[in-house]
This record gives sequence, structure tokens and C-alpha cells, in this order.
Amino acid sequence: MLIIFTRIAQVQFSRTFADQFPAWQGWCIGFLTSIFLLLSVVLREIAHSFAALNEGVKVYGITIFSFSGIKSIGNPSSTAMSQLRVASAGPITSISISIVCFSLSANINPILQNLLTQIGVINLLLAVFNLLPALPLDGGVILKSLAWYFTGSERKGHRVAIASGRFFSLGVIILGVLTLTVPGAAFLALCLITFGWFGLTSIRSHDQITIVQKTLSNTSVKEISKRRFRVLEQDQPLKRLSDLGLISSIENCSKEWVLLCSSGRWVGYITPEFFKDVPLEHWNQYLLADYKKPLSDLPSISEKSPLWVAVLALEKQKDQRLLVFNLAGLPSGTIDKVDLSEIVLKELGLKLPKTILEEARKNNSYPLGISLVKLVEQMMKNSLIQKSELDKWFVEIPSENKGSES
Repeated sequence: MLIIFTRIAQVQFSRTFADQFPAWQGWCIGFLTSIFLLLSVVLREIAHSFAALNEGVKVYGITIFSFSGIKSIGNPSSTAMSQLRVASAGPITSISISIVCFSLSANINPILQNLLTQIGVINLLLAVFNLLPALPLDGGVILKSLAWYFTGSERKGHRVAIASGRFFSLGVIILGVLTLTVPGAAFLALCLITFGWFGLTSIRSHDQITIVQKTLSNTSVKEISKRRFRVLEQDQPLKRLSDLGLISSIENCSKEWVLLCSSGRWVGYITPEFFKDVPLEHWNQYLLADYKKPLSDLPSISEKSPLWVAVLALEKQKDQRLLVFNLAGLPSGTIDKVDLSEIVLKELGLKLPKTILEEARKNNSYPLGISLVKLVEQMMKNSLIQKSELDKWFVEIPSENKGSES
């Protein structure tokens, strides 16, 4: 982008002065224009950051992409007016830079005048562009804040900004299509259509990320857990697993968990790995109790935990699922990566075929390469998940209850 803007500024310089100066001077002015433009973007993002800090919002860093920037911040502003002030800082800075450049460009060397004029014009255009009512542009955030302030609902403000962004982007695309009919305006039409399309894509992406974050934060494990385990009395022989079709051999065994109980009390669990050295013909001579392991050995989670806790817990261990305990300390179900993906995709209005879901469950992976853990890590980085919440939820769940029935 630096090269492109340097070339554009060089062409403008050459046309303005009709080749009165050497070509190298034009390139130098073009390069300086691009550098000052980049500095203008940095100043705009710094203004955003100082405004955020003034509102009590933590700023962890600024990343500059071409001639735009993205801030890494903690929890966003908690009030509409606070968010409005942070969003307004950028356009105000761009307009201020533009005014300063125009003021300094009067009665000075023509070359410097041209340089300052270009910087002023570009900053003015940047301000106008960022004030467009489409998220995640400043104008979209300002519109959201105003709608939030007058309706009293942040969610309604977000919806207004999303709707406005879609309407504006569609309008730009339509304008681009109409511009195709104007002779010699094909490039402008293509730019308009591209801008509108990227606007729609950006809005959709922003909306989807927000939906997924809310789903992971506001949905509990209980709401999506499923009972994928069998329960047997511990005084039954090993052969009982084969009789029930839970296992035919050590090599070809069911992945379904088998939990053991005794007189209505949960006492452990068993898998074929525990008795793999026992000959098949002796399975009727040994009891399940002889090879049980405590439930505390199974990766587990409380049913009241939010889904982001399950995402992190599944990432930390090799088992493909978590055992879910209810508030009474009893096993109530299981949850795996496919269960998490299904609820997220459902909230996004998508539904995958069972074959894809089962294949993902077989491979202990998220379907379609979905990476929920990266999204949760980003939520943690942006302080949408506090360390106190991590300490609260990642507490070992007791494996033995005090006598409730299974």
C-alpha cells in the first residue's frame, strides 16, 4: 500500500506542476505523502487509545494494517456516551490534522504547499470514510452508541448499527452497478462494488463473532450436554459388557463410557483397557468392581459452567469428552467438541449433516476446522473473560457423592 500511495501522490504532483521539477522530486514528495499519511493513521489510533484509557478501558496494543489500525483492548466501554467519546476521537483527530495542514499550506513554497494539501485532503477523506455508519468503522460505533443511549439497550444499538451498515453497503453496491453504465467509469464502479462487498463481509464477520462470543459466555454446559454413558452395578461380571453389546473385543470396543454404581451410589468407571490382559474365556469369573477406577480420573465439568470453560477443558486433555456433574455432584451427561460446534452453528443459522458431525467426533476434532479455542483465547486477551472467572470455574469437581441415587 505504501508503494501504491507513493505512486498516486507522484502522479498527482507531476500533473499539478506539469513536469516543472525533476522526476525524483515527484517520487520524494509521493513517498513523504505516504509516510505522513501513515503517521496520521498512527496519531488517529493513539487518539482512540488515549480516549479509551480516559474512560477506564485497558489498551494492550495497536496494530497498523496498511492505512488503518486495530486496537487490542480490554472490556469495551460500559456506557453509551463513553463508547461514543472513544469512537469520536479518531475522526476528530483526522479532521484536526486536515485543518492544520490546510492552514499551514497558505503562502509557502509550492512544493510544500502541495504536500500539505494532499495530506490535508487525504485526512479529510479518511475522516469522512470512518464516519460512514457501518461497523466496525467509527461511524458505525457512533451510531450504535447513539441508538444505545436513546433506547437504553446496547443490543438494540448494535442491531441498528448492523442494519445501517448492511443498508449502506448494499447501497454502495447498487451505486457501483449503476456506475457501470457510465462511459469510462468502469474502474470507479469496480471500486464501489468491491467496497460494498467488503462492507457486507465485514459486518457479517463482526456479527458472527459477537454471536459466538455471547453463546460461549451465556450458554451453560447443562443446556447442551447429552447422556452418552451407560450405568452398571459393580458386582456384575466383565462378560456383562459383551452381553450388552458394549464390547466384543479389546481391539473392537465401544467408546461409550461405562459408569459403575453400588446400591444407588456412584463408585467409579471401567474401560476395556483396564482388563485387556484378562483372557476372553475368563471374563465371567471377574467382576467389574475388580477393575474399576475412580470417577475423579475422568475429565469432568460442572453443568453450570459456561461453554468457554468446556472449550478450554477439552483442549487441555486428550479425552474426546467431559463428564458433566449436576449441582448434586452426580454424573448427568457428557459434552464434546461436536456438541459445542452444534450449538455455535445453530446460533449462526447453520446445520451440518450427521456424517460430518460423526466423523469429527470420531477424530476428536471440531467439524469444518472450527477453532473455538482461538476465539476463547482472544476473549481472554481482550479481558472479556477475567482471570477471576478462570479461577472460579477451574476447580476440581468432587468425584464421589455422598449417597444420592444414580
